[in-house]
Amino acid sequence: MTHSSWAYVSNYLIYSAMAVYTLAFFAHAYETAWAVRAPQADEISGNLLTKTFDFTRTEKVARIATSFMVLGFLLLFAGVVARGISAGRVPWGNMYEFSITGALAFCGAYLAALRKYDLRWLGLIVSIAVLLTLGTAITVLYRPSAPLVPALKSTWLVIHVSAAIVSGGVFLLANVIAAAYLYLDAMESRGERTAWAKRLPTLEVLDQLSYRLVAFVFPLWTFAVIAGAIWAEHAWGRYWGWDPKETWAFITWVAYAAYLHARVTVGWRGRKAAWLCLLAGTTFLFNYVYINVWGTGKHTYSGL
Repeated sequence: MTHSSWAYVSNYLIYSAMAVYTLAFFAHAYETAWAVRAPQADEISGNLLTKTFDFTRTEKVARIATSFMVLGFLLLFAGVVARGISAGRVPWGNMYEFSITGALAFCGAYLAALRKYDLRWLGLIVSIAVLLTLGTAITVLYRPSAPLVPALKSTWLVIHVSAAIVSGGVFLLANVIAAAYLYLDAMESRGERTAWAKRLPTLEVLDQLSYRLVAFVFPLWTFAVIAGAIWAEHAWGRYWGWDPKETWAFITWVAYAAYLHARVTVGWRGRKAAWLCLLAGTTFLFNYVYINVWGTGKHTYSGL
């Protein structure tokens, strides 16, 4: 097959992945909607009881939804690989390629965590996030397959960018869980959880899981920053130049380091830790979206 043929294959695989993620979204939505049990009348007073959720009624649909998530991940993985083959390089040369690979990493982090933790309740959010990312990639960010610019022609592209993308996927998953913590914390402060929210883990479990994800991937992000500095010295003759993307990568490192430090030494837990985690995640997203697309400096090759 020619390089252009592989490019078409990549596009079709990504479109197919989007179709499957759409099915996953509807399956997760069906799982939640049809788990509602209508209010039953109290046998003594005759008053209607509060409606409840019974997820055993939709267990089969839930398993199908997870299967769709796995299939969508595999199709997206194949699409990313085909994109790399079509370009004759690793597929991380522009924002379109960063976005499809970032969506792959985010979904992969969710599926990997799902094997150990009961995170199926996040499936609806993950499927929406992946669909939005892929939709933006193919409509706004798409660029035809092309050779790398000279500054990117290095083995460090594979090392640095792969570490950054995997770190980003896990960071974002940790931040979604931190956001869920804050939502449930606010709900519990006003009273009892709603029927749907009772399905979600306790605040303590969410707090610990978010921390474990950040602690697990923070060393990899540290390595990504160091690898980027080494690559900068090879490409531009200096390790650090306070380029906007370099600066915000460092700010993200400081923010997550502060989060881990606050938990380990100061003993921050719960609400404070969740807000700090979200702040750190915001710096990562700002770097990924704003700096890549509208920023200036030596990293503008990854923008539009």
